[in-house]
Amino acid sequence: MAPADAPTPDATGSPWPPLRLGAFGGALIRPPVVLAPMAGITNAPFRTLCQEQAEAATTARPAGLYVSEMITTRALVERDAKTLRLIRFAETERPRSIQLYGVDPHIVGRAVAMIVDEGLADHIDLNFGCPVPKVTRKGGGSALPYKRNLLRDILRSAVKNARGVPVTIKMRKGIDDDHLTYLDAGRIAVDEGVTWVALHGRTAEQHYGGTADWSAIARLKEVVTDIPVLGNGDIWDAEDALRMMRETGCDGVVVGRGCLGRPWLFRDLVSAFEGSADRARPTLGEVTTIMRRHAVLLAEWIGDETHGVTDLRKHVAWYMKGFSVGGTIRRGLATASSLAELDDWFGQLDLDQPWPIGADGPRGRTAGGKRVVLPEGWLDDPECALPPVDAELDHSGG
Repeated sequence: MAPADAPTPDATGSPWPPLRLGAFGGALIRPPVVLAPMAGITNAPFRTLCQEQAEAATTARPAGLYVSEMITTRALVERDAKTLRLIRFAETERPRSIQLYGVDPHIVGRAVAMIVDEGLADHIDLNFGCPVPKVTRKGGGSALPYKRNLLRDILRSAVKNARGVPVTIKMRKGIDDDHLTYLDAGRIAVDEGVTWVALHGRTAEQHYGGTADWSAIARLKEVVTDIPVLGNGDIWDAEDALRMMRETGCDGVVVGRGCLGRPWLFRDLVSAFEGSADRARPTLGEVTTIMRRHAVLLAEWIGDETHGVTDLRKHVAWYMKGFSVGGTIRRGLATASSLAELDDWFGQLDLDQPWPIGADGPRGRTAGGKRVVLPEGWLDDPECALPPVDAELDHSGG
């Protein structure tokens, strides 16, 4: 395990070295912070908000890396309309980062080749961490690394077809405590030319319950020494990120639920990694300004104000967490369908309220202890390289 002291400052004066993102001109990701892909959340508007907040605190470009929602490879190669909309990036997004999900090496390879041939992204992340039943029952997400040879074939196909575009992976510890896969998966990733590996310190069975096992991240770092290892799980504020780096020796952090309703967390992360004690503590008025910016970005991205404001609804409770907001106003914000309605409800708030004590804590999904749904006989042969027969039949997009 790494020592508790911070590493020696790099040439820029930052005490934490940046991540190098391969073929994107050798781009340095400073600070070494990645926005985790989250379904229905990390679309272009939310990524833009997070990036704007990060870059407000530094002159470094790019300031962190911001990854798309998970994209199904079958839907991508079949040019599903919904999927093609999900991979649209804002003009300001660089590097452009797509996360792919697939279980068939051939289709994954075709999807990667399409991205490269058409210049759709500068970085490709592969999902081997999703624990939801509709993914694991097809042998995908966090179920897939159990099949070591299938994992190897997918990574080999992806890296070959990427032709120098960096390919990374995000995974979990395994299916459950009796079927841990992360160490073997890390070794295979090195063998197949993956740029870096990110580990969420939970099993699929845990979903988002309990406490993330950071010791597993430290163990992976001990085993995987040729490429960077990133840590993920229970990073609720900037201090958590620094603590994970110190305790595990990991090379970077992946931030998910901690930024829900708090895109300024990335401003805090930049400050922390650059050695500053400055932290964002927005008033309610400042929060509503960011909420409105979020709604405007959604409306522009979707091309319709009503749908944009409607999409913001899922974020309202996260933005309002801890503030004194009456039930009527909360319901109004959560049912608004226009910018004018949002403004009316914002006008009824006490906008001078300071940032609430304790609002930096856990948010988002916290359920755990769920049975992992797997294909029939999935655990019988870990060496099998064949994907489930019907694994790629679902191509609805997203």
